[in-house]
Amino acid sequence: MRQIIRVAALAVLAALAATPTLAQRTDIVVGLVLEPPHLDPTSHAAAAIDEVVYSNLFEGLTRFGPDGDILPGLARTWDISEDGLVYTFHLADGVTFHDGSAMTADDVVFSLDRARAEDSINAQKFLFADIEAVEAVDPLTVVVTLDQPNGNFPFNMAWGDAVIVAPDSADTNATNPIGTGPFRFVSWRQGDSVTLARYEDYWGEPALLDRATFRFIADPTAAFAAMMAEDVDAFPVFPAPETLSILEADPRFKVVVGTTEGEVILAMNNHREPLDNILVREAIAHAINRQDVIDGAMFGYGTPIGTHFAPHHPAYVDLTALSAYDPELSRDLLAEAGVSNLRLSLALPPPVYARRGGEIIAAQLRAVGIETDIVNIEWAQWLEQVFGNGDFDLTVIAHTEPMDIEIYGREDYYFGYGAPEFQKLWDELNRTSDTDARNALLGDLQRNISENYVNAYIFQLAKAGVERVELEGLWLNAPTQATDLTKVYWAR
Repeated sequence: MRQIIRVAALAVLAALAATPTLAQRTDIVVGLVLEPPHLDPTSHAAAAIDEVVYSNLFEGLTRFGPDGDILPGLARTWDISEDGLVYTFHLADGVTFHDGSAMTADDVVFSLDRARAEDSINAQKFLFADIEAVEAVDPLTVVVTLDQPNGNFPFNMAWGDAVIVAPDSADTNATNPIGTGPFRFVSWRQGDSVTLARYEDYWGEPALLDRATFRFIADPTAAFAAMMAEDVDAFPVFPAPETLSILEADPRFKVVVGTTEGEVILAMNNHREPLDNILVREAIAHAINRQDVIDGAMFGYGTPIGTHFAPHHPAYVDLTALSAYDPELSRDLLAEAGVSNLRLSLALPPPVYARRGGEIIAAQLRAVGIETDIVNIEWAQWLEQVFGNGDFDLTVIAHTEPMDIEIYGREDYYFGYGAPEFQKLWDELNRTSDTDARNALLGDLQRNISENYVNAYIFQLAKAGVERVELEGLWLNAPTQATDLTKVYWAR
């Protein structure tokens, strides 16, 4: 009997030895809801750009870590003068752009001066507003002098809008991006996908993947079908939350739920009548039942908010009571404003939170006497018509930039607030370095926009995603709008 067992065991070992070992995968297909309008993060506000290129293709002096920490980027270290006005950045050695040219301090000077120039089209020029001068001391040292202390400066330099670009390729990065990151651009199939490949001469820790393809799938049904067919390996923010329970029960997948910086708002055009009347805006805010929107559009994934600030931040103030659901109060406010038979347009871009959430909000507004004409528009049209030209009454949108309450200080921003008292608070915040004092000022900023009912604040997006069980290294949370693939790999 022992001899028979021995022979059988040897036969099994021989069979195993003869079976070819499957190579570990080194490619990935990632699903994203929105296609970027182009691939240059320094010249557009669309979050979809950073979702593809942030840290993968382009890098800044600093960068966001997966939990929101500010980490070294192209600047490995930096020194701050005692008065807080001078930042000396010490750059990584041996950095090259994807075309093989060396990245030096001169490129940092060019990038920051370009971003802060009077004719700059950078969507976040406030990040550079305090810069007085940028100087290259030597090829690996840059000195940035501010005109006032700004304790947030390393944070500002971590945004995708602050990445370092080369003078020779800056004007063509929209369609042929050339950065310094661990992946290089390969191709863009308009309407379908963007493909990146590992940059073999990367200066830092190389990517573990050879190739990455981002597929753009806005339709929830198509996204679910793509996951089930294994045409997509991961969907960091899945557009069909109603199917997550099905995917979670499938042994091939894991559902991952984290936090984001995405505030979903019903934005109101403060420049247009009658939305320039605070009573009308307050009436709209009190007409909305946030939890109904979260349950109906996102199947419970989301956190109610009463201001434009992430609940996980230590400075967050719960102001939901200021705009609590109260349809009777909404009717009274409309009567006080002398408004009746109100009809407004409601522009809804493709994401599920907007299309489904917008339908629910429209029904809630109808219940208090406000009719809406729903217009479903594509992403490029929303960016041009609503965000670019301010041609709208109402729109549902998620703002996913990190701690971006500053936008309320801009009168020319698409919803048009820019109140002097807000701007004064923001200027004081920039001059403040003490953490407790900064948090108090951030609380005042939150109260300012909520008490003036600039917009209706609905909920904070959850990062509800799905991925293959073998995948490791994708971010749990989303401290910025990024699909960071720099540490992603297939585990066996």
